[in-house]
Amino acid sequence: MFITPFILAAGFAAAAPLVSERQAKACFVIGNEVLPKETADFAAQLQSHVSCDSSKTTLSGVPDVSSGGVTFSSINFADSSQTPLEFALEKFATPSPLRTANLATFERQLDVYLATEAGIRSVGGNLAIKVPKFFLEFQVSRIQTAQGNPPTAAGLQIDHLLEKVLKNAPRESQALRDQVTALAKTLE
Repeated sequence: MFITPFILAAGFAAAAPLVSERQAKACFVIGNEVLPKETADFAAQLQSHVSCDSSKTTLSGVPDVSSGGVTFSSINFADSSQTPLEFALEKFATPSPLRTANLATFERQLDVYLATEAGIRSVGGNLAIKVPKFFLEFQVSRIQTAQGNPPTAAGLQIDHLLEKVLKNAPRESQALRDQVTALAKTLE
Protein backbone atom coordinates (compact mmCIF):
# COMPACT_ATOMS: atom_id res chain seq x y z
CA MET A 1 0.00 0.00 0.00
CA PHE A 2 1.35 3.43 -0.95
CA ILE A 3 1.24 5.89 1.92
CA THR A 4 0.51 9.39 0.76
CA PRO A 5 1.78 12.43 2.62
CA PHE A 6 -1.85 13.12 3.59
CA ILE A 7 -2.26 9.73 5.26
CA LEU A 8 1.13 10.08 6.89
CA ALA A 9 0.22 13.56 8.17
CA ALA A 10 -3.07 12.24 9.50
CA GLY A 11 -1.17 9.58 11.45
CA PHE A 12 1.06 12.22 12.97
CA ALA A 13 -1.93 14.38 13.83
CA ALA A 14 -3.49 11.47 15.69
CA ALA A 15 -0.30 11.15 17.71
CA ALA A 16 -0.11 14.90 18.41
CA PRO A 17 -0.48 14.60 22.19
CA LEU A 18 2.67 12.47 22.34
CA VAL A 19 4.81 13.84 19.52
CA SER A 20 5.36 17.48 18.79
CA GLU A 21 4.93 18.61 15.19
CA ARG A 22 8.63 19.29 14.73
CA GLN A 23 9.57 15.86 16.13
CA ALA A 24 7.35 14.19 13.55
CA LYS A 25 9.33 15.74 10.68
CA ALA A 26 12.75 14.32 11.56
CA CYS A 27 13.44 10.94 9.90
CA PHE A 28 15.50 9.79 12.88
CA VAL A 29 12.76 10.40 15.47
CA ILE A 30 11.02 7.05 15.23
CA GLY A 31 9.13 6.80 18.52
CA ASN A 32 6.39 8.61 20.36
CA GLU A 33 8.21 9.64 23.55
CA VAL A 34 8.20 13.40 24.02
CA LEU A 35 11.70 14.75 23.65
CA PRO A 36 13.26 17.15 26.15
CA LYS A 37 13.20 20.70 24.77
CA GLU A 38 16.94 20.81 24.08
CA THR A 39 16.80 17.50 22.18
CA ALA A 40 13.71 18.58 20.25
CA ASP A 41 15.46 21.82 19.30
CA PHE A 42 18.50 19.90 18.02
CA ALA A 43 16.24 17.53 16.10
CA ALA A 44 14.51 20.48 14.43
CA GLN A 45 17.87 22.03 13.48
CA LEU A 46 19.30 18.75 12.21
CA GLN A 47 16.37 17.53 10.14
CA SER A 48 17.32 19.67 7.13
CA HIS A 49 20.87 18.32 6.80
CA VAL A 50 20.79 14.86 8.36
CA SER A 51 19.46 12.02 6.24
CA CYS A 52 18.39 8.52 7.24
CA ASP A 53 19.01 5.13 5.70
CA SER A 54 16.00 3.17 6.92
CA SER A 55 17.40 -0.05 5.41
CA LYS A 56 20.03 -0.06 8.17
CA THR A 57 19.31 0.51 11.86
CA THR A 58 21.67 1.28 14.71
CA LEU A 59 20.99 1.81 18.41
CA SER A 60 17.41 1.23 19.64
CA GLY A 61 16.25 0.69 16.04
CA VAL A 62 17.16 4.24 14.94
CA PRO A 63 17.90 4.42 11.20
CA ASP A 64 21.54 4.95 10.27
CA VAL A 65 21.89 8.73 9.95
CA SER A 66 24.39 10.69 7.90
CA SER A 67 25.59 14.26 7.68
CA GLY A 68 28.01 15.48 5.04
CA GLY A 69 29.22 11.98 4.28
CA VAL A 70 29.65 10.90 7.92
CA THR A 71 27.38 8.02 8.93
CA PHE A 72 26.62 7.08 12.51
CA SER A 73 27.34 3.41 11.74
CA SER A 74 30.92 4.33 10.77
CA ILE A 75 31.58 5.89 14.20
CA ASN A 76 29.20 3.89 16.42
CA PHE A 77 30.79 3.47 19.85
CA ALA A 78 28.55 0.47 20.59
CA ASP A 79 30.24 -1.56 17.83
CA SER A 80 33.57 -1.26 19.66
CA SER A 81 34.95 -3.50 22.40
CA GLN A 82 36.16 -0.32 24.14
CA THR A 83 34.30 1.58 26.84
CA PRO A 84 32.37 4.62 25.52
CA LEU A 85 34.97 7.09 26.87
CA GLU A 86 37.93 5.03 25.67
CA PHE A 87 36.33 4.86 22.22
CA ALA A 88 35.65 8.62 22.18
CA LEU A 89 39.18 9.53 23.23
CA GLU A 90 40.63 7.38 20.46
CA LYS A 91 38.11 7.94 17.65
CA PHE A 92 37.58 11.66 18.20
CA ALA A 93 41.18 12.63 18.98
CA THR A 94 42.36 16.04 17.81
CA PRO A 95 45.65 16.92 16.13
CA SER A 96 48.35 19.09 17.57
CA PRO A 97 48.18 22.01 17.20
CA LEU A 98 44.48 21.89 18.00
CA ARG A 99 43.64 24.84 15.72
CA THR A 100 44.47 22.65 12.68
CA ALA A 101 41.61 20.24 13.42
CA ASN A 102 38.92 19.96 10.76
CA LEU A 103 36.02 21.58 12.60
CA ALA A 104 33.49 20.61 9.90
CA THR A 105 34.29 16.91 10.32
CA PHE A 106 33.86 17.08 14.09
CA GLU A 107 30.57 18.98 13.63
CA ARG A 108 29.26 16.31 11.23
CA GLN A 109 30.23 13.59 13.67
CA LEU A 110 28.42 15.47 16.41
CA ASP A 111 25.36 15.91 14.17
CA VAL A 112 24.98 12.15 13.68
CA TYR A 113 25.41 11.54 17.41
CA LEU A 114 22.81 14.21 18.28
CA ALA A 115 20.36 12.82 15.70
CA THR A 116 20.83 9.25 16.92
CA GLU A 117 20.38 10.36 20.53
CA ALA A 118 17.11 12.08 19.59
CA GLY A 119 15.94 8.86 17.95
CA ILE A 120 16.92 6.82 21.00
CA ARG A 121 15.10 9.23 23.31
CA SER A 122 12.01 9.06 21.09
CA VAL A 123 11.70 5.34 21.87
CA GLY A 124 12.85 5.54 25.49
CA GLY A 125 16.07 3.64 24.73
CA ASN A 126 19.37 3.31 26.58
CA LEU A 127 21.30 6.59 26.70
CA ALA A 128 24.85 5.20 26.84
CA ILE A 129 25.41 7.43 23.78
CA LYS A 130 25.70 10.45 26.08
CA VAL A 131 29.39 9.90 26.94
CA PRO A 132 30.71 10.02 23.35
CA LYS A 133 28.14 12.69 22.40
CA PHE A 134 29.22 15.01 25.21
CA PHE A 135 32.86 14.27 24.39
CA LEU A 136 32.25 15.33 20.77
CA GLU A 137 30.55 18.53 21.97
CA PHE A 138 33.59 19.10 24.21
CA GLN A 139 35.97 18.58 21.28
CA VAL A 140 34.00 20.95 19.02
CA SER A 141 34.14 23.61 21.75
CA ARG A 142 37.90 23.11 22.15
CA ILE A 143 38.48 23.39 18.39
CA GLN A 144 36.31 26.51 18.10
CA THR A 145 38.22 28.09 21.00
CA ALA A 146 41.61 27.20 19.48
CA GLN A 147 40.50 28.67 16.15
CA GLY A 148 39.62 31.97 17.83
CA ASN A 149 35.84 31.54 17.84
CA PRO A 150 34.93 30.27 21.31
CA PRO A 151 31.26 29.43 21.83
CA THR A 152 29.34 32.04 23.80
CA ALA A 153 26.45 29.88 25.08
CA ALA A 154 27.04 28.71 28.66
CA GLY A 155 26.08 25.13 27.80
CA LEU A 156 28.78 24.98 25.13
CA GLN A 157 31.69 26.19 27.26
CA ILE A 158 34.63 23.80 27.63
CA ASP A 159 34.40 23.61 31.45
CA HIS A 160 30.66 22.91 31.34
CA LEU A 161 31.09 20.17 28.74
CA LEU A 162 33.99 18.67 30.69
CA GLU A 163 31.63 18.35 33.66
CA LYS A 164 28.99 16.72 31.42
CA VAL A 165 31.48 14.15 30.10
CA LEU A 166 32.75 13.30 33.58
CA LYS A 167 29.27 13.21 35.14
CA ASN A 168 28.06 10.74 32.52
CA ALA A 169 31.17 8.55 32.77
CA PRO A 170 31.24 7.56 36.46
CA ARG A 171 32.23 3.95 35.73
CA GLU A 172 35.09 4.88 33.40
CA SER A 173 38.63 4.54 34.73
CA GLN A 174 40.19 7.49 36.50
CA ALA A 175 43.02 7.43 33.94
CA LEU A 176 40.54 8.02 31.08
CA ARG A 177 38.73 10.71 33.05
CA ASP A 178 42.09 12.40 33.73
CA GLN A 179 42.86 12.40 30.00
CA VAL A 180 39.66 14.35 29.33
CA THR A 181 40.46 16.79 32.15
CA ALA A 182 43.93 17.36 30.64
CA LEU A 183 42.39 18.05 27.22
CA ALA A 184 40.31 20.86 28.75
CA LYS A 185 43.57 22.70 29.42
CA THR A 186 45.07 22.02 25.97
CA LEU A 187 43.64 24.73 23.74
CA GLU A 188 46.43 25.44 21.28
